Amino acid sequence: MKTPSTNLLHLFAVPGLLAVGLASTQAHALEFSGYLRSGVGGGEHGGTQSCFQLPGAQSKYRLGNECEHYIELDLRQDLLTLDDGSVLSVEGMAQLNNAYGHTPKFTGEYGYARMNQMYAEWSKVPALNGGSLWAGRRFYKRNDIHITDFYYWNQSATGAGIEDFEFGGLKYSYAFSRKDSYFQEDYINRHDFNVAGFKVNPGGELEFGLSYIDKPDGDDAHSGWAITAQHKQRDFFGGVNTLALQYGRGPGTGLGYTGDVTLDRNNKSWRLVEYFDWQATPRLGGQMQFVYQKDTRPDGEDQDWLSVGGRTSYAFSEQFKLVGELGHDQVDARDGTRKLTKVTIAPTWSPAGPGFWARPEFRLYLTYASWNRAAQQAATQLAAGSALSDSGVFGNARHGYNFGVQVEHWW
Repeated sequence: MKTPSTNLLHLFAVPGLLAVGLASTQAHALEFSGYLRSGVGGGEHGGTQSCFQLPGAQSKYRLGNECEHYIELDLRQDLLTLDDGSVLSVEGMAQLNNAYGHTPKFTGEYGYARMNQMYAEWSKVPALNGGSLWAGRRFYKRNDIHITDFYYWNQSATGAGIEDFEFGGLKYSYAFSRKDSYFQEDYINRHDFNVAGFKVNPGGELEFGLSYIDKPDGDDAHSGWAITAQHKQRDFFGGVNTLALQYGRGPGTGLGYTGDVTLDRNNKSWRLVEYFDWQATPRLGGQMQFVYQKDTRPDGEDQDWLSVGGRTSYAFSEQFKLVGELGHDQVDARDGTRKLTKVTIAPTWSPAGPGFWARPEFRLYLTYASWNRAAQQAATQLAAGSALSDSGVFGNARHGYNFGVQVEHWW
């Protein structure tokens, strides 16, 4: 039996050996990119920081509210450029996660280590008018809101597909996959179709997507589908505005993912996503979001989720910023209306410059949150020991604060 340390060694050995083997290909440079966040935090009652997330909400406001060390290390190598200009490439990414307050072994109950990308791609194919063919496990057409890390439309999966085949001024994509989440136990066939490039107004572009989930084997299983329409408007008050509408039935109620296959077509979900990124001046920037989702269930377990908030940063110098974030989540469910409001202030040093997206950032932060009794009762029932539950670090109180230091960087 392999020990956890052996598993971790093998995880790093795969991209490491890939890098050594491919580095000998002199015609193409090896590309190395990644992401990391790490730090240490505590709470008003001592001990390790405990993060605030409302039961039923699919995301949380991140600033000063992340309780794990997280790393992604990515290697990409172009193997061969053909005479027609097309390129054959391979890519692999290691992912590591470990909760605060525990030795960072990246294994066991408080952490994990895995390969979240490992695929081959044939890109810039003339027969596809510049499109690509790919196969493997990859990040694919991910759409997210940064301040909450909410991947509302995410087709990443293990599978194969044709990406961005251009015809008539539009780009067409199709992907067949069988597993779109590491935490999804069963392999379920899924088909994703996308059409992008509709120039509907100056600076504005529409994209449409359809996901179909096959009915898996089993008496209590169903097929489902989901559709998404998204509009991006550039040069909008100095930034980019995104508006998305999503609707799904049966397992399609997962919207951005494969949902519960035991749900039939009478189960419905729809979602509206609106977020705005701006850099008003070289020193003032931010992001704000509005998300509303309604889930309708025949068994009466209907639920409505509302999330409104934003993060802004102002740089007093080329390297020092003050960053603030305010977010409110609300879930209307059978047991009542749950509410959580969270605010964070973070003096930040960024040697990369004053912009909102400049990284790395080194932050000191203070986070305060308050929640109502319905939120506490739901957390006690659904997530005992979490920050909002009466068995968590804040006990019967319905408010609390955390503090800490964090570094975030991508390259």
